[in-house]
Amino acid sequence: MAENFDRDDLPRATVVPKRGTRISIVWIIPILAAVVAIGIAIQRVMSEGPTITILFTVAEGLEAGKTFVKYKDVNIGQVTAVKLSTDHSKVEVTAKIDKSAGDLMVEDARFWVVQPRVTLSGVSGLGTLLSGNYIGFELGKSKKAQRKFTGLEVPPIITGSQPGRQFMLKAENLGSLGIGSPIYYRQLQAGQVIAYDLTADGKSVQMKVFINAPYDKYVNRDTRFWNASGVDVSVGAGGVEVRTQSLVSVVAGGVAFDTPPFAVKSETAATDSVFTLHSDKTTAMKQPDAISTHYVLHFTETLRGLSVGAPVTLLGLPAGEVTDVGLTIDPATMNVRGRVEIVSFPERLVAHLGQNKAAIDKMVQASAQGRQDIMRRMVEQRGMRAQLRSGSLITGQMFVAFDFFPNAPKPKIDWSREVPELPVVPSTVSDLEAKITGIVAKLDKLPLDTISADLTKVLTTLSQTLEDASKAVNRIDSDVTPGLKTTLEGLRGTISAVDRTLTSTDATLVGRDAPAQQDLRDALQEIARAARSLRILTDFLEQHPEALIRGKSAENP
Repeated sequence: MAENFDRDDLPRATVVPKRGTRISIVWIIPILAAVVAIGIAIQRVMSEGPTITILFTVAEGLEAGKTFVKYKDVNIGQVTAVKLSTDHSKVEVTAKIDKSAGDLMVEDARFWVVQPRVTLSGVSGLGTLLSGNYIGFELGKSKKAQRKFTGLEVPPIITGSQPGRQFMLKAENLGSLGIGSPIYYRQLQAGQVIAYDLTADGKSVQMKVFINAPYDKYVNRDTRFWNASGVDVSVGAGGVEVRTQSLVSVVAGGVAFDTPPFAVKSETAATDSVFTLHSDKTTAMKQPDAISTHYVLHFTETLRGLSVGAPVTLLGLPAGEVTDVGLTIDPATMNVRGRVEIVSFPERLVAHLGQNKAAIDKMVQASAQGRQDIMRRMVEQRGMRAQLRSGSLITGQMFVAFDFFPNAPKPKIDWSREVPELPVVPSTVSDLEAKITGIVAKLDKLPLDTISADLTKVLTTLSQTLEDASKAVNRIDSDVTPGLKTTLEGLRGTISAVDRTLTSTDATLVGRDAPAQQDLRDALQEIARAARSLRILTDFLEQHPEALIRGKSAENP
């Protein structure tokens, strides 16, 4: 029987809302790894410094991953790539810089390759023989950041961290100087040349020098610089003078500086001050004279050995110098004379004065007329004259000496001329030369050959005489001396026998034939023979005294 079901009794489906998708636990680890990786990446980006590019002409010894960038011997970066530039003219070096040094990469920073270098001025970079080449760095002064640089071809001599100051020198030519040439102060190395170049007009050379501290404080406005390269040999009226600073300056060149003693104490020179580089110390240290007077001298003797710059002295003290040496000819008489122009410095003479120094200095400083009046009185009243004298017989250098000749005739001087002419007296050099010539002539006339032959004979005779004397002494020792010795021994024996006889009290002495009497007679006979022998020897020596020297000649049979 079919059974009827009510539809309402049937179960109905219930709509349940869809739940959210659950993430499997399997995904937790990758998600955490991704978060850590992102954190590490962010930290690395934040901790890394900038990447820079440096262009070098060559990249000798630079390798990616091995070469470091160093500042004050501390690694501040590392080379990551080395390749050619786009135009193939340079080497492009990429380096990763530490973040701590990132703010040092400014536009005026400098880079260069440090490697062993041997120059005349020294050896550098020896540490790279073991560690390899590295890139040196010098901090700039700019505040503007930069990431691309051009490396230096030559390492800088002086870095910005070295204490001291820079100055400029100007000279006509460079000479033997170069980068690294030493600079001396009182023969102590005080700095070096760091750069040089031609001036804008191309007529001179300018050099940049660096003076190390504390020597830089001795450079003031009156300081003089001079070229101290090689060996400075000067030949003048004072003789030959040889000067050098050091062995390095002889080979590599050098510069010296000092302040002259007469300079007024002044302030220290400012950085980059310009100085003139003189050719030698004498020129550099020459004292400038504010007061000077020019005169002309005429000589009728040779001017050989007198040159421009030769000293002019008064009683041996410096009074000026020669400014020109030439000739003067009289068109009417065709008389040729030597013309010497000199300049006198009155202040130098005043400096040597003792008493009345203030009064004379006042007259010198007053006016040109006062100085001329002093010269006129010395020439016309005191007989002051100029004379050529030899400064050195070896070098032949001459100088002009002023001295006083009271008996010299009074001159006529036109003091109104622009350059007055002072009177002169003949030099004694010509007289000396004449005397030397006369002595040489007399020596030439001497019969030197005859004198030499006679002297040879005299020496030969003297030698023979000395030889004969030696032989005579030997003969005396061998012939005369033994005879005298025998005679004296016999006489001594006789005297001893007589003494024994006279002092004896023995009975044998009594009687004519007694032994003692016989001995006495024998002794007396020996005495007689000894006396005879002495008489014969005495007679022989009286007749032949030369026997004491030559000995007894052989007797003819």
